[in-house]
Amino acid sequence: MKYVGAHVSTAGGVENAPLNAKAIGATAFALFTKNQRQWKAKPLTDRSIRRFKENCASAGFTPEQILPHDSYLINLGHPEAEGLKKSRAAFIDEMQRCRQLGLKFLNFHPGSHLKKISEKDCLTRIAESINLALAKTAGVIAVIENTAGQGTNLGYRFEHLAAIIEQVDDQSRVGVCLDTCHTVSAGYDLTTPDGYKDTLKRFEDVVGLSYLKGLHLNDGKKPLGSRVDRHERLGKGTLGLETFRMIMNDARFENMPMILETPEPGSWAEEIRMLMEMIRPK
Repeated sequence: MKYVGAHVSTAGGVENAPLNAKAIGATAFALFTKNQRQWKAKPLTDRSIRRFKENCASAGFTPEQILPHDSYLINLGHPEAEGLKKSRAAFIDEMQRCRQLGLKFLNFHPGSHLKKISEKDCLTRIAESINLALAKTAGVIAVIENTAGQGTNLGYRFEHLAAIIEQVDDQSRVGVCLDTCHTVSAGYDLTTPDGYKDTLKRFEDVVGLSYLKGLHLNDGKKPLGSRVDRHERLGKGTLGLETFRMIMNDARFENMPMILETPEPGSWAEEIRMLMEMIRPK
């Protein structure tokens, strides 16, 4: 079963996210459990938690179909003590929110060295941050998203992801989300059958497909290897529809959330339908 959805709005409360996902025909969804541009937020109310779970159940969403995303402010590899402390506290809070909502995953961008520490030291800090969060929470898997490599962001090489995972104490609670736009922008080709095959083989060899917990399905505005993160509507960018046709017919991506972050929310229902129509009969 292919679970396809989008990163939907939580306007009016997190409990509205599953209803917004259902309205566009989604079988998966992503959400922010708090304002993604603020360090702190009010605790989730018992009412919101209860209604979120009720709405998920009524709309047919299980925790395996939901891939929440943390705040964009968080940098788990921050080179400065104060920034690292704030990031770690915020990340732990996000993990706890996911636990309250009965969710299984928390997707996050690994971190940036800001040209103040080495890549190796930054990757170690990210792993240490994950270890601290896992020690203070239960049940939620920390899902590292690969990046395009823009600026000083790490996580654009599969070797970065492997280095972080290697230093996590409880590897049963760490995973990876591959973003199609980020993958191509980082220099891994998904646009041809041979490139697609080689990229996934490389991921399997370096990281391991057992760690893959979800996908972000985005076309890109920039070419292969650009190291620039600019999402585009499916079929309107440099990846092209064939990339997504290969994904939708790849058995390795069964039963995991595949989330649109394309730039026009009004097109998500259409894009979800298009993706599902790509699946060839078995």
